[in-house]
Amino acid sequence: MSSNAGNGSKESLDPGVVITPKVSDPWTVEKVLATIHPEAPAETSSSPIPFFHVLERLKTGKREGWRRFGINRGESIADHMYRMSLMTLLCPPSLAPKLDLNKCMKMCLIHDMAESIVGDITPVDGVPKPEKSRREAETMDYISKNLLGKVYGGLAGEEIRAIWQEYEDSKTLDSLFVHDIDKMELLLQMVEYEKRVDKRLDLGEFAYVATRVVLPETQEWAKEILKERDEFWGPKPHVHGEAGVNGGVRETTTKDQDAYYSK
Repeated sequence: MSSNAGNGSKESLDPGVVITPKVSDPWTVEKVLATIHPEAPAETSSSPIPFFHVLERLKTGKREGWRRFGINRGESIADHMYRMSLMTLLCPPSLAPKLDLNKCMKMCLIHDMAESIVGDITPVDGVPKPEKSRREAETMDYISKNLLGKVYGGLAGEEIRAIWQEYEDSKTLDSLFVHDIDKMELLLQMVEYEKRVDKRLDLGEFAYVATRVVLPETQEWAKEILKERDEFWGPKPHVHGEAGVNGGVRETTTKDQDAYYSK
């Protein structure tokens, strides 16, 4: 499922390098599929194998937000979703009885599935929220219908599409919890990267997402992480993304974040 063409370059010889292609506007699933080397996955198959191959792109596709800070070999999209799914197992007892945790775990593993084709679009990439949503919805239609529509009666594809849509609509308690877990996982990774390089990298702009955590139980987790971060930095000046412009974040970045995380 590598999108690298066999052009003889040194990079093309590395099967671990998978680049999400840039395609001309208007963006379509078909344009991305046309770039996959040596061929796009088979559609309308009764086998789940083509879908399994698409999932590989989540393992090799990177979370793009970190690249602006020189972290080019950071977590993959699949890494992010895997830790999220495990975090649901530690749902606070005061919240757990109100949730369908089995569905929440599935939602964690599904919510970024469209990025296998779309790629990871970040708040500063200049892609409007409606356009991002369109690309991802069309990709989930492609996955659920073209790849999974004839697999075991299409039931798995229908379930995947429905769970993804529930996450996107953000109206149920299950979806709100998973959105909070999504932000919590980012906060954890932010602090872990900063610690790994001993304050030589300030990723504080990402702390903004703490302001978008909505459930009281997960808000407590967010506060704990930000406290851990402040204790780590100590008296050394550092960016407080949770305070926006007043915390040292550029105004343009804050506006992009507000637009990205708006309902």
